This record gives sequence, C-alpha cells and structure tokens, in this order.
Amino acid sequence: MSKSVLSAPHFHDEEAAYAFVEAKVWPHGPVCFHCKSGERVGKMGGKSTRIGLYKCYACRKPFTVKMGTIFESSHVEMKLWLQAIHLICASKKGISSNQLHRTLGVTLKTAWFMSHRIREAMAPGSTSTMGGPGQIVEADETEIVASRKTWKATRTARGENVRFLALVERGGAVRSKIIDERGMSEVRRAVRENLAPGTILHTDGAQAYKGLMPLGQHEAVNHNKQFTRESNNGKVYTNSAEGYFSLFKRGLVGTYQHMGQQHLARYLAEFDFRMSNRAKLGYDDAMRAEKALLGAVGKRLTYRTTGGQLAR
Repeated sequence: MSKSVLSAPHFHDEEAAYAFVEAKVWPHGPVCFHCKSGERVGKMGGKSTRIGLYKCYACRKPFTVKMGTIFESSHVEMKLWLQAIHLICASKKGISSNQLHRTLGVTLKTAWFMSHRIREAMAPGSTSTMGGPGQIVEADETEIVASRKTWKATRTARGENVRFLALVERGGAVRSKIIDERGMSEVRRAVRENLAPGTILHTDGAQAYKGLMPLGQHEAVNHNKQFTRESNNGKVYTNSAEGYFSLFKRGLVGTYQHMGQQHLARYLAEFDFRMSNRAKLGYDDAMRAEKALLGAVGKRLTYRTTGGQLAR
C-alpha cells in the first residue's frame, strides 16, 4: 500500500520536527550558536523546558536549532514550518499566502511572513558563476506588464514596467536578475558577472549581446525568421528561457495576482530555486524541500526588512 509523503512524523509531531531539522542542520551533532563549539553541549530536560533547547557548557548559554535561521523568533510550530516549506517547494507555480493561511490554520499575516522567509531560504547563498567550457547558457529578458483588462486604470508607461533577465544553463540551473536601468548596460554587466570563462551564450537577436562574448562563444537566433537553427555548437535557441518566463508569468497571474516590486527578487528566487532543482535534474518534492531547509541557515529575516506590509 502506497504511503503519502505528508504522513511523515515530522509533519505532525513537534519533537519529530525538531529532530528532523537538527539532523539536517547539525549532521555531526549540535553546535552552539554563540561560541560555535560542539564539544560540551547537552540537551536540557524537564517538564517546563521547551522542545529542542540545548545548553553549551563552554559559554554557558542556551540555544536551539532555530537560532540564526529563518525560524528564529517565530512562534509558529516547527511542524507547520516544515509543512509550508514542502507545499511551496512542491507547487510548480507557487502557493499563495491565502492558501497557506487556510491550509495551515495560521493568520494571513503569519502565512505571508512565512512564505517570504522561505523564499529568502531559497535565494542562492553564493556568487558562483554559471556554465563553463563548452556549456551552453541561454539569456533573455522579459517585462512584467499590467493586465490588459486593467490597463485603462493603471495606464503604466512601457518605460515604467519592471524587467528582469534570466540566465538558464542548458540542463542546469536558472538565475534571474532584476534590470533597474532602462538601457542594456546592466544586462551586459549581469551576463559578464555570472558566466564562467568558456561558456557559450545563446540569445535572441538583441543588440545588447553583440560583441559581449569572445569570438565563437555567442550564438543568436533571429526570432523574426526562426525559433531555432543549427550551428557548430549544436541547436541554437532560447526556448528554455522563454519556457521559464511562461511558468513564472502563469504563477504571477494564476497564483499570486500581484507581486510588489520591493518583493520581486524573493519571488524570482522562489521560481529560480524550483526550476534549478526540478524533476528532470533528479529532484523530487521531498529532496527539494530538504535543500530549501538547508538554505534556511544564516538567513535572518525580520518583518521590518520585508517592507512591513501585506502584498495585495
């Protein structure tokens, strides 16, 4: 008889939830948050002691696995945090704060804050480059525009639309960057900073990419005439990047309806994370959630630093 992944003990029992997080964050045993020592650490007992509390006998300070993570100072039960992480990681087009609020039984404000903390955990923690010798990376830009149904009310000029660049490694990770400048210099700078030497760049016919890469490392396809063509470096296309844009915009329109510009980087990190750890690369929902859990360490986020308001 098949067994649902949601029947796992750490989704229903608080002690099991703490044990699950501790096993991932501390694979070699508990480590003191204050002095970083793991030698003289003991788990505190007693009926009045809260779950997961340890004491370091080197610096004589108490600590839990939540300290220094996105869970710090949160009164939400750990099992609910793990449920939320799994739901966000398993939802291809995202899950709204209203849906988390109804599913988890927390307030809307709490659900909104939890989702932003989880997106913060999904954000890449390193600045390593993409691609490499012989590897293909597609680059393309897109705009987030107002719905055609409401354009008369918003009347947003095209120059005011939010743009972002997506770099998609063929059969690999995705990295997005918001483009603040109206010109193309920021696009060129982002490509230079994120691509490893020897990478082959595939783009459309935009002028911004011309002369950007060394000779023989840039292939372009003219979308006015074709969507793919053959070259010495294999098939040239930007379909992977465009497919990512399609998925992101379906999530925007169908799930979130609105993304505040001050929060857009976190939403992009969410979609980048799921795309970079997709099933085609060998990740299932549980593995994706565990990887997001590891990203929760060292990323403290307070309500004030999120902008302090609910997304509409």
